[in-house]
Amino acid sequence: MAVLWESGPSTAAEVQATLANQGIQLAYNTVLTVLRILEAKGNVDHLEEGRAHRFRSVVNRNEAGASALTRILDRLFDGSAEALVAQLVQRPNLTRKDLKRLRKVIKQQLESRRRA
Repeated sequence: MAVLWESGPSTAAEVQATLANQGIQLAYNTVLTVLRILEAKGNVDHLEEGRAHRFRSVVNRNEAGASALTRILDRLFDGSAEALVAQLVQRPNLTRKDLKRLRKVIKQQLESRRRA
């Protein structure tokens, strides 16, 4: 999905090449299978271009992220946002700057909900 968001509509071969340039080596059939699965789930569609299909995203990054986060929250954290955030902030690669930004986002949400 990231390749389609960043590069726009692409064939499976173009997605494969973009991933290869990022150091991700996948077989053409693997890329095509993933694109077809995403299409079956309603996340992408395609236009026929000769013998090739040009795939495009039909959901934006925020929609996809929200949907993925909901699935992760439900499946891995039993719906507990607190457990998810606790897991996130305990990651050793999070910097003080990252944590301060997260604290600012939480503070803004608290203030917003207090006003509502």
